[in-house]
Amino acid sequence: MIVASKVSSRKNKGRKLQQWVAQKVSELTGFEYGKDKPIESRPMGQSGPDLRLDSNVLYKFPFSIECKNQENWKMHQWIDQAQKNRLPNTDWLLVCKRNQKNPVVIMDAEVFFNAKILKW
Repeated sequence: MIVASKVSSRKNKGRKLQQWVAQKVSELTGFEYGKDKPIESRPMGQSGPDLRLDSNVLYKFPFSIECKNQENWKMHQWIDQAQKNRLPNTDWLLVCKRNQKNPVVIMDAEVFFNAKILKW
């Protein structure tokens, strides 16, 4: 028998992923994360990217991030949402996770292959 999860449980899963991503962006950029910090996980239900990044953070990490922690993946819908929520002068980035699996990052292939880090 499949039991439907509570809305609060689903939101908590999403919140945990957002906080994990905020921590990772903090480690990459050196900026603090948390409430009223340069990197902040946006409360559930607000419009826009799932992480609020100050302009100084966006300069080092120019991505508008959408996080999805769900069992049933709706990849094209999520990509459309990430593209719609993309801030000016950023690229969209989608972080997806399922139970018992590691998170994965999905982004535009042209952005990935043009990344400065790959220019060796």
